[in-house]
Amino acid sequence: MARTAGSEGGRTEAAIREAALALIARHGFDAVTMRQLAAEVGVQAAALYRYFPTKEELLFSLMRAHMDMLIASWTAARPRLGSAAARLAAFVAHHIAFHVARRHSTQVSNLELRSLSRDRLSQILRLRGTYEKDLRQILRDGVDAGDFAREDVALTSMAVIQMITGVVVWFRPGERLNVEEVTATYVAMTLRLVGADDRERDDVRERAALRTG
Repeated sequence: MARTAGSEGGRTEAAIREAALALIARHGFDAVTMRQLAAEVGVQAAALYRYFPTKEELLFSLMRAHMDMLIASWTAARPRLGSAAARLAAFVAHHIAFHVARRHSTQVSNLELRSLSRDRLSQILRLRGTYEKDLRQILRDGVDAGDFAREDVALTSMAVIQMITGVVVWFRPGERLNVEEVTATYVAMTLRLVGADDRERDDVRERAALRTG
């Protein structure tokens, strides 16, 4: 039977990506060789270069795919209306769920920026800026409405991103807290960080309870 054009190639590329994420997350980019990756996938080393001419091209492709998926996922999920506190809670919940579901991809995207060339690093940072711009707008809206404390929005945004991305470092399913409980705690901490008052925090908590109840 004739093979459908591109079908096996697509599966092979997906297998390369999955294996590369796992190996780089475990050992670090510099320690992983293309030969080691080929052995993990079960192909000849030369076959990898048909998909990714260099190891850095592979890394860049993985990071770009991660950011593209994150931006697309949040664009589809973000609430268009509601208070700044409710929108911030939605951002935090989405960010945690997305990254917990993609542990290896998150580790690679956050720890291996140093391994990119200047031009490719700039491209990834621009994508990050596009994503984080929405968070900064939510914070500005909250400040303008008098719901959040008047702090440095850029610094607050960085603090929030670092805090909620860090969940991936320590969270493991099946331990003391499940992902919903962790998310609820991080939403509450984030709202306290930005200075949301008790009424706003209680409203957001009640709506979250209704969604998960």
